[in-house]
Amino acid sequence: MTVTVIIGTQWGDEGKGKITDLLARDMDMIVRYQGGNNAGHTVVIKDETFKLHLIPSGVFYPNVVCVIGNGVVVDPAVLLQEINSLKQRGFALDNLRISAQAHVIFPYHRDLDAAQEQKNEAGRIGTTNRGIGPCYVDKFNRRGIRIGDLGNTELLRQRLAWNILEKSFQLNNFYNYPVNYDIDQLIADYTKMFNEFKHLVVDESTALINQAVNQNKRILMEGAQGTMLDVDHGTYPYVTSSSPIAGGACSGAGIGPQEIDEVIGVVKAYVTRVGGGPFPTEIIGGMGDQLREKGHEYGATTGRPRRCGWFDGVVMKHASKINGITQLAITKIDVLSQLEKIMVCTAYEYEGKTITDFPTDIYRLAKCRPIYEEWPGWNEDLSKVTKYQDLPVNTKKYLERLAELAEAKIALISVGAERGQIIKLI
Repeated sequence: MTVTVIIGTQWGDEGKGKITDLLARDMDMIVRYQGGNNAGHTVVIKDETFKLHLIPSGVFYPNVVCVIGNGVVVDPAVLLQEINSLKQRGFALDNLRISAQAHVIFPYHRDLDAAQEQKNEAGRIGTTNRGIGPCYVDKFNRRGIRIGDLGNTELLRQRLAWNILEKSFQLNNFYNYPVNYDIDQLIADYTKMFNEFKHLVVDESTALINQAVNQNKRILMEGAQGTMLDVDHGTYPYVTSSSPIAGGACSGAGIGPQEIDEVIGVVKAYVTRVGGGPFPTEIIGGMGDQLREKGHEYGATTGRPRRCGWFDGVVMKHASKINGITQLAITKIDVLSQLEKIMVCTAYEYEGKTITDFPTDIYRLAKCRPIYEEWPGWNEDLSKVTKYQDLPVNTKKYLERLAELAEAKIALISVGAERGQIIKLI
């Protein structure tokens, strides 16, 4: 195994951070390939909880090179806060590398995010207001400023001048969102921040990664969010602004698709999502609230409560197809303990017809009703189980059904939040 991609199969928050942390101990390199600080990975080590937003989860292993890839958008203030917080807790971070090609978030990106969300006519997406989407817009509109540009004051001033002119006009006149940016202050602030982490910046991150590939190093590609938030293949427009699917690792890290050996799909044993958009298996109140509290379903980045629902096999089939999943890591199975019955969606009913392919049109999706199978629950506490054979019979039957719907084998089962609460099958 040389290159493994780890992806979320739902709307994010599947527990990828814990699985990445577990796999990292056997890796030589971890690469974060897309997204920004609109996502969070939570890792629990003994009595300590770590919430990472930009830095790859493998940073806790000093022998593992951790790369923030070219496909990520970086808010330097958030990055420095994260670096300093980890250093204060005893992690030197000498193993961190940052791509000079990664794009930079500026205050006008965050302001545009907030202004667009307030403009009701455009329709609210439910973003985190971190400036992620507007930064990606600049990237693809060829107006972006990259990490490497922060070290060139003349170039930075030239590119900032145009962006400030354009964004200020847009915010003040169209969105009625008053702003006044001081270009000199921005240059001073961003140059100062860059100087604090420039020793970690690599000019050719793709060369660094491909060198590791050529040396048969063990590499883990880590995405943020999940398949259903992919800008092309998710519930558009209620999606993120990048490609968290396995294919996104190729562009976001700069490797060829033939280099990918395994794709691990992280699967929560039920489903959650944050923000707006259709959610066919959502449970309103009652059991949904119970799952939220028992599973601590609140966003690692924003603290927003997550919407909770039963497992969706149609979404799972879509994720398997889009990502080419070869293995499953199932998380939070312990949260379902003490339930008398558990529902599993295996198809949708749409205008009197049964469909099993996920609708790409959210207006069709909004009219879909889940078709459920009912599975018996279990009362046993799973938190101390370390072997698959020791799981309750009904738990194993439920897990086997999820694997059948995913058409992939189970590799890992998480039975608790702590890094050691894991069952390995492969």
